[in-house]
Amino acid sequence: MTALKNTFRELMQYPSAMIGAVTILFLLGVAAYALATIPYDEAVRLWRGGEDVWYQNPKYAAPSWYNLFSKTKKPISFKVSTTEGDMTKTVTPASADISAVNIDYSFEYEYDTPPQEMTLYFTTTFEKKLPFAAITLLTPDGRKVKIANIAVDRKTTYRTSQDLKLQKTLKTEKVMNALFQNPDTGKVAKGTYQLVIEGTTFESKSDMDVEFVMHGDLYGLAGTDKYRRDLFLPLLYGTPIALAFGLVAALGTAFLTMIIAAIGTWYGGWIDELIQRITEVNLVLPFLAILIMVGTFYSRSIWLMLGLTIALGIFGGSIKSYRAIFLQSKEASYIEAARAYGASSGRIIFTYLIPRMIPLLIPTLVSSVPGYVFLEASLAVLGLGDPLLPTWGKVINDAFTDGALYQGRYYWVLEPAVLLMFTGLGFAMLGFALDRIFNPRLRDI
Repeated sequence: MTALKNTFRELMQYPSAMIGAVTILFLLGVAAYALATIPYDEAVRLWRGGEDVWYQNPKYAAPSWYNLFSKTKKPISFKVSTTEGDMTKTVTPASADISAVNIDYSFEYEYDTPPQEMTLYFTTTFEKKLPFAAITLLTPDGRKVKIANIAVDRKTTYRTSQDLKLQKTLKTEKVMNALFQNPDTGKVAKGTYQLVIEGTTFESKSDMDVEFVMHGDLYGLAGTDKYRRDLFLPLLYGTPIALAFGLVAALGTAFLTMIIAAIGTWYGGWIDELIQRITEVNLVLPFLAILIMVGTFYSRSIWLMLGLTIALGIFGGSIKSYRAIFLQSKEASYIEAARAYGASSGRIIFTYLIPRMIPLLIPTLVSSVPGYVFLEASLAVLGLGDPLLPTWGKVINDAFTDGALYQGRYYWVLEPAVLLMFTGLGFAMLGFALDRIFNPRLRDI
């Protein structure tokens, strides 16, 4: 306990260590939040979901904070509905069977460009006679645009820009421009818009609800991709996946390497020779190429890749470094004392040899985590990531596949890339400070 307090006190003397520790704690907090709020099955379902899951989102939308850095203010997507109480709904009976369902919603529009789309999702209840809906848009420049008169089924989707009759009425295929631009100035009319839906039901128990979705050019904290998926999901849920892969791979590789090196050094003979020959063979094997081959011809499961990473990493160059240190420790006086009172080989290895190496292991362990995080991301960028999981590397892969950089959608690549750099920086800063503490020869450098 005293040694731990002393170590922490020394860490406090390094600002870089505190920054690294805060960074790692932040990432762990994000990972815990992601796992607590999004179950594994739900994350997979959302990531692999299509239009039925992400229909409320626009395609290729930049993050909402884009407007903070742009002179041209682009519209931010939103959705409202009568069931959630966002839209005003009034039902007025006209007779025993006929009722008027009036729905309206007013919204402020202070953007410089028209939205991508306005979509209405109708949900109605009836037995035989379909309800009817008349849709009107009132603009801040005094126009009253009759958008559509339609019969509404139990589930009906109306997309404004795809209405051929409305295109003929407005005499243009660019419906959103015609609705939101002042015909006199040619600029977007800013102010209060009012969407009015005058519905009529023809049965006593018939009813009508509406969900209004406006697809703008911006959405959420991270934007969307070509499948309308919210990129905040892989950025958030990719954090526990990246940290789990990096930490498990680093811990598994480091401890197994140390144990194998200690066993080989202690027993010597053919056991040590076998371990050294396996290590030498493994050092010349193309590590990444093997992972690519397995991912291409067998499976891209992240758990298989993790196990293979640990298996190939055990017999790495560290095993020779540990062996050199264990050879010195093996001849130490406290080892001779342990032999004298009859300590078994297992007790000497796990009680006397390995614990002496822990201080040297900790800095290496912390510093190696980013390498494994980058490895998982690299496999995903190469198209060999787990197809089920939303990860940072998968986002970058999708961005390059879709030509995001050529189309100016830099956010698609920069967001996961910044998180990867943020992770690497945090672990590197803490690992370097720990190395200075546990390795006295570095303190004066």
